[in-house]
Amino acid sequence: MKNPIQNIWRSAVVALSLLGLAHTAQAEDREFLNVSYDATREFYDEFNSSFAQYWQSRTGKTVRFKQSHGGSGKQARAVVDGLKADVVTLALANDIDEIAKTGQINKNWQKQFPHNSAPYTSTIVFMVRKGNPKKIHDWTDLVRPGVEIITPNPKTGGLPRWIYLSAWGYALKQPNGSDATARDFVSKMYHNVKVMDPAARASMTTFAERGIGDVLLTWENEALVTARALGKDKFDIVYPSISILTEPSVAIVDRNVEKNGNKWLARGYINYLYSPRGQDMAARYFYRPRNPEILAKYAAQFPKLKTFSIDEVFGGWAKAQQTHFVNGGVFDQIYNQKR
Repeated sequence: MKNPIQNIWRSAVVALSLLGLAHTAQAEDREFLNVSYDATREFYDEFNSSFAQYWQSRTGKTVRFKQSHGGSGKQARAVVDGLKADVVTLALANDIDEIAKTGQINKNWQKQFPHNSAPYTSTIVFMVRKGNPKKIHDWTDLVRPGVEIITPNPKTGGLPRWIYLSAWGYALKQPNGSDATARDFVSKMYHNVKVMDPAARASMTTFAERGIGDVLLTWENEALVTARALGKDKFDIVYPSISILTEPSVAIVDRNVEKNGNKWLARGYINYLYSPRGQDMAARYFYRPRNPEILAKYAAQFPKLKTFSIDEVFGGWAKAQQTHFVNGGVFDQIYNQKR
């Protein structure tokens, strides 16, 4: 049986080729802005270079890429406030929904690309000092006295909201788990937070380069990339017994591309994420690809892990955001108690 994503990709390539060639004569070289979250810098550096070569081979035109990186929530607000993104590749669907509320993105954006417009996945892991001196093996170890946690701020980034919900979901799934026991568990965990940076990359710097904290809560891909870059002799990566399935999302900023003429370029850009080449690049940067054949190729670098989805435990991002992360929500209540 043929892979449905491959079929979608082949159809997209044909359509893209015809449209691109039809517009070659009148099209000009383009500038293109991808507004992304903090941990995707290296991946999109390579991806942009690869896609630029592909697009030029199809249309004869050059694309000058620009990137913007930061906490996912902060990036979404920048687009709402006028940052002229062509596409957004953010850490969670709710951040794109916030942009869609302004009319800049089609409200049905999740239906425009496969897997609800989430071309790759990740999860939450623990990064510890080599030898794991504090013996941190699961979520429950994070609430022990004396454990110093590094994690970003859920008010500004997407990763820390995934982290918060992963801890909450873990507590809910314990024997006799309830919202009350989950709140107590998460409160204790944040009581142990030593530094709360505004975004994922800043937290990685605090932990890995400044040497602060016993454990960093982070993306699987960010932990694996850092361990590869700085040396496996410095850190261990701990997979908890259960974690949340994180699904970074992508969308075309329709209002902007309609105005600047980048509509087909933007669609080609996102389709390329689903192509075998795009999926392979994602896997090399330790994102879990959706393409099952590419995932099988890189199976050795992705340990099997029990996960739960945000829909399963929290009823989706809109509900989770309203309950936990709006001003005065549960996170604010917990954090104000800490202080």
